Amino acid sequence: MQFTNEVTPSDPKQIEEMMAEGPEGPIYMVNLLKFRDKAEYADGRETNLTGREAYNIYAKEVTKLVEKFGGKAVFWGDTTALLLGQVDELWDEVAIVSYPSRADLWKMSTSPEWQAIGVHRQAGLKGQLNIETVQPKV
Repeated sequence: MQFTNEVTPSDPKQIEEMMAEGPEGPIYMVNLLKFRDKAEYADGRETNLTGREAYNIYAKEVTKLVEKFGGKAVFWGDTTALLLGQVDELWDEVAIVSYPSRADLWKMSTSPEWQAIGVHRQAGLKGQLNIETVQPKV
């Protein structure tokens, strides 16, 4: 299995998938986060922030925004060990966020509010994986 950490989608199919209707009911986004050692802002501003500190500025604001769009931060924690499998470099943090639907995630992530705070996300992240999950119907 190969993987590529990214900060923004590079595959047009992923963007099309995000815009598609999606599964019925709530979705849970699993976010595997890898931080930069030092934050790097796209506008070139000087900063003494670490990547984690810049991302935490984003995280504080996006948590409120998620709620505005009907979602909820379910879990957020630091990774401590890889106990099964192999990766070259372990992610720094895992976050799980629920949304009423994929459409709500799309509306939030394309909103002007998200764009405004997204600069801190971009500055702080070296890369991430976002995995959409749903609870199985049993």
